Amino acid sequence: MTSLPDTMTAIEIATFGPPEGLRPGTRPMPSPGHGAVLIKVAAAGINRPDVMQRTGNYPPPPGASDIPGLEVAGEVVSMGPGVDSIAVGDKVCALVAGGGYAEYCVAPSVLCLPVPGNLSMAEAAALPETFFTVWTNVFQRGGLRGGESILIHGGSSGIGTTAIQLAAAFGARVFATAGSAAKCRACEDLGAERGINYKEEAFADVIAEVTGGDGGDGGVDLILDMVGGDYFNPNIAALAVEGRLVQIATLHGPKVPDFNILPIMMKRLTVTGSTLRPRTVAQKAVIADELRAQVWPLLEQGTVRPVMDQSFALTDAAGAHTRMEGSEHIGKIVLTV
Repeated sequence: MTSLPDTMTAIEIATFGPPEGLRPGTRPMPSPGHGAVLIKVAAAGINRPDVMQRTGNYPPPPGASDIPGLEVAGEVVSMGPGVDSIAVGDKVCALVAGGGYAEYCVAPSVLCLPVPGNLSMAEAAALPETFFTVWTNVFQRGGLRGGESILIHGGSSGIGTTAIQLAAAFGARVFATAGSAAKCRACEDLGAERGINYKEEAFADVIAEVTGGDGGDGGVDLILDMVGGDYFNPNIAALAVEGRLVQIATLHGPKVPDFNILPIMMKRLTVTGSTLRPRTVAQKAVIADELRAQVWPLLEQGTVRPVMDQSFALTDAAGAHTRMEGSEHIGKIVLTV
């Protein structure tokens, strides 16, 4: 095996604030500990938590790398003790708690999944964070089943495009919000029955119309929301009896104006939420096992695939963050090494 270098290029948060605070630096080569592997990174995904970390609002959990980046794809080049499911030379994509914006990245072996044979490394790097997030929130916490209905906010985002495809693949009726006519069409092309332009329509009114008819008891069974704030009350209104709201982010803030608990009681609703990054490796491994069994075959078949927006060089991480914060993207933004 070719010997590994002593150092690597990694993207550091030199100063908290605008994207220009992301700068290439030189770091020591990381070493995989027990149960971990070292991946030579071919591509790394960009995610909203990376932006929050860059602005100083989402510090890495204890023990995690301060280098941003929560998902990578590449080739395994070395292994720590206790790894028996992966071999040097395997092509994998992995969920990590940090360290992805670099030439090399350490990942727990149980959070590595094989690169589907029909996907590029850039596409594979777009899988872990979104697919882990959607699976645990829509299917594990939200309990979505075939024949039910779901409203997905941010339908043109990486999370949204993944959630639309998976919900449709498992037989749900899908609705999605997005911020332009083009983005709404993109959601419909992926499997949404109706894209709702939130800049022009009140989504709760549209859901009532398309699910309830004249005077009927409308509403969806599940809502996946990353907006929070002023979306909370219309979310509650848009849920059917026994509906579930799953909160995964708070782009409009964590506080709800004019909160009224009575509709939750009257419709017997469930309100839940989660974060992914701080969970233990063992908890994330449960998600990985279910993805391997139930979702990876869909990726291999081409039934589901990541929607790609734009690729940037690793050293232009600032440009990638600028693209994400502009909110013009549809699907995933990745860095390539």
